[in-house]
Amino acid sequence: MSAPALASPVVVEALGVSMHFDGVTAVDDVSLRLRERELRCLIGPNGAGKSTFFKMLSGQLRPSVGEVWLKGRRCDGLQTHAIARLGLSIKTQVPSLMNALSVAENLWLAAHVHHKGEAADQRVEQLLTELGLGRLRASPAGALAHGQRQIVELGVALATDPWLLLLDEPAGGLTHGGVEHMAQLVRRLAARITVVVVEHDMRFVRNIAQTVTVFHQGRVLAEGDADAVLADPRVRDVYLGREAA
Repeated sequence: MSAPALASPVVVEALGVSMHFDGVTAVDDVSLRLRERELRCLIGPNGAGKSTFFKMLSGQLRPSVGEVWLKGRRCDGLQTHAIARLGLSIKTQVPSLMNALSVAENLWLAAHVHHKGEAADQRVEQLLTELGLGRLRASPAGALAHGQRQIVELGVALATDPWLLLLDEPAGGLTHGGVEHMAQLVRRLAARITVVVVEHDMRFVRNIAQTVTVFHQGRVLAEGDADAVLADPRVRDVYLGREAA
């Protein structure tokens, strides 16, 4: 998979961001730039700071120090709903579906935020087709298997047509086949939008990654081409361990 062209515009910038919690530094002076249609994976051991950094991008946390810019607009002081209106969407680990509603109804509720009337119906049909959910359209969300729920939650995140999609452990709890399917979907998405993935599953990371940023003790330990970063002895030592041997 080829990385975005160098001529692609920078659409996300984090400039020297830090996050302090009661004297503990969770993220320490991290800078990161993402280009249009880039697929970036953030990895690192538990407590490395990647999830905190992820929340600063989405507006769930405001950096103690530093700035976050989306398409030339500073947004580290904005509320999450205001950042969402700029074109960011997020799929979190926390379940977001309404179990009593059908797959199509869950997608429609999300699509209706951005699309009105018939346009919302059309967006739902597009998502059902794109994500292979057509046969489940009338199924209650509460009756779905875990892997199916993950795909529907991805659809909910896509329903507002974001240009920036943040995915928090999208492969979590999936079977081998489910990981492969999710990877295919994410790769297709990255052909048209910018995608940031926080993930622990190295099968998934190897399957999708263009560029990998490794967090360790609140700082960026390594960053670059996926193959080079995943082969870096420092990365093996602090995170991958025997799995990468």
